[in-house]
Formats: sequence, structure tokens, C-alpha cells
Amino acid sequence: MQNPYLQSGNTCGSSSGSAISVAASMVAVSLGTETDGSIICPADYNSVVGIKPTIGLTSRDGVLPISLRQDTIGLICRTVSDAVLVLDAIVGFDPRDKATKEAAKLIPAGGYKQFLNIDGLKGKRLGVVRNPFFALQNRSTGVPTFEHHLNTLRQRGATIVDDLEITNVEAILDPYQSGEAVAMLAEFKLAINDYLKELITSPVRSLADIIAFINNNPDLENAKEYGQEVFIAAELTNGVGEEERKAIETMENLSRHGFEKLMKENELDAMVTLGSGASAVLAIGGYPGISVPAGYDSSGMPFGICFGGLKGTEPQLIEVAYAFEQATLARRPPFPPSLELSLEAYL
Repeated sequence: MQNPYLQSGNTCGSSSGSAISVAASMVAVSLGTETDGSIICPADYNSVVGIKPTIGLTSRDGVLPISLRQDTIGLICRTVSDAVLVLDAIVGFDPRDKATKEAAKLIPAGGYKQFLNIDGLKGKRLGVVRNPFFALQNRSTGVPTFEHHLNTLRQRGATIVDDLEITNVEAILDPYQSGEAVAMLAEFKLAINDYLKELITSPVRSLADIIAFINNNPDLENAKEYGQEVFIAAELTNGVGEEERKAIETMENLSRHGFEKLMKENELDAMVTLGSGASAVLAIGGYPGISVPAGYDSSGMPFGICFGGLKGTEPQLIEVAYAFEQATLARRPPFPPSLELSLEAYL
């Protein structure tokens, strides 16, 4: 698959097909699954809007799992309003996904459409975290454009709390230090085995079966290119034991003393970061985020701005994201109107 804005450009993330299809106007809206970055990052790199909801706000039933602690089903659309309309249609309690029971209490009466407020930036407190996300941003015009957008946010009534730091952010961004890598291997084995057992018909019924199938069909599965080291490592786990529980506890502490502390001590409505580098901050704690197109570098490669919040703060995030989008109208279609599109190039 190719980036519709730059043939050599990265598409990013496992939901890149969803983002590309929306960006290239092949479809109006699309869904994606995010465990860590798979909505926020493709949205950032393909100039579309990505909404990663709070864990449990949308049902994961029927979706291939990685980690039920982190997996969330979200939206990829060309506009914030399109994404919010679809969000309203897919949130809610599902008896086949127990996480939705508690999360359903977070859904506001009247849904999310009411927060598409063009004046949604007025009175909002937005915290800007530059380090280390600016260093991760290699798109040439990203930083000066970001500075310009901060001025727009101020002009539209937001208070900008700049140069904030997330405690232990280096550990949060490193899946081995945070414990994310350890926990997810065990969680994946448990979740994929449960998923496969429920299928009516399937040639495989467990992770061990998948590994054997790939070994028996290496050419079909492009085994040389993709390998299956992660599958094998996951198969060697034996459920969520002491090591995994410690890893999960580490992530909870990092989130509590990092992102949550940042948000609460500064009384923020949203954290603002350039690009998608903060996806792990949101992922390990199950927090929501919205990526909105923000501009293009000198080669035409897109970049976005990410607004992140505490669990259940989708109303504030939608107000901020929509008002920002309408104030900047930064997104442009990838193709000149006269260009004849080739569908095969994006398959």
C-alpha cells in the first residue's frame, strides 16, 4: 500500500489501509483497531481524522484481538464531524464485551454530535508536551506550523500551558521498560485462542495452529519477509502470571504518575502533541485521543496534531478537535481534480 500524498511516504500502523482508503476518497468512513498507535499514527501520516476512544466505549466483539486491556475500535474519516457521527452509531453496551458495561456510563445523554461546537476552544486549557515528541518529528515544516497552530488555539479562546513534561516519559515510550511488551505477549495468546475457539469454521483454532500453518505454508504467508518471532514468543507464555501482573502494575503506575498527574495538576482539558509520537502514552492507560490534519512538509508528506485526554473526556476532545479543524481547515485532498486515479496503486 502507498501513501496517497507521497508515493515513498510511510503509511504507518496496522490500520493504514483504513486511513489510505479514506484519504484517497475510496470510502467515506472507516473503522480501525488501535492497540498502540494503529489509528492515531495512520491518521497522522495520511492526513485524515482518527479517533481512538476510551477503552470499552466501543465493542471489540468479533474483532481480532491483541490485548483486551488496550484494544479499542475507533474511527478514521476525512472530517471530525464524520468521525463523531460514526462514533455515535457504534458506542454502547455489548453483552459480548464486558468492558463496555462500565464504559457505557461515560456516554453523554444525547451522544457526541452535540459537541461539534465551532467555539469549542473557548475556555479550554490545553497542555503542550514538546519533549520528546518534537525530536521524533522528522517532517521539516512540522514545528513552525505547530507554533502557528498554537497561536490559532489561543486566538480561539484556549489557554495554552506550554513546555510540560510527562514524568518517566522515556519509560512509557519503551515497551520493554513500561512492561507493555511483556504483558501483551501473554494477553495476545489468551485473546487469540479465545477468539479462534468461537469461530464456526476455521482451519486454525489456536495460536499454536497459526504457527504450524505458517510453517507449512511459508510462501503463502511471506514467512521470510514477516517472520513469526512474536507469535512464537507469545506461544511460550503461560497466561497472566506474576511477571505479567508486575508489568501491568508498572504501566498503571506510569500512567497514574505520568499522564494523569500532568492532566490533573495542570487542570487540562487536553494534552496537545505534534504528530503521533504520544500514542503509547494514551495506549497503556486506555485513554482517548484524536488526531487532526495539521499540514504538510516540503515534500508533501502530511502530519497531524494529537489531542489526548483522560478516560471519558471525548466530549472535551471533540470540542477542541472540531474547533481546531474548522479554524485551520488544514486538510487538502491528495490528488489534483484533473488527475485520473488508479485504484490498483493503493491495493
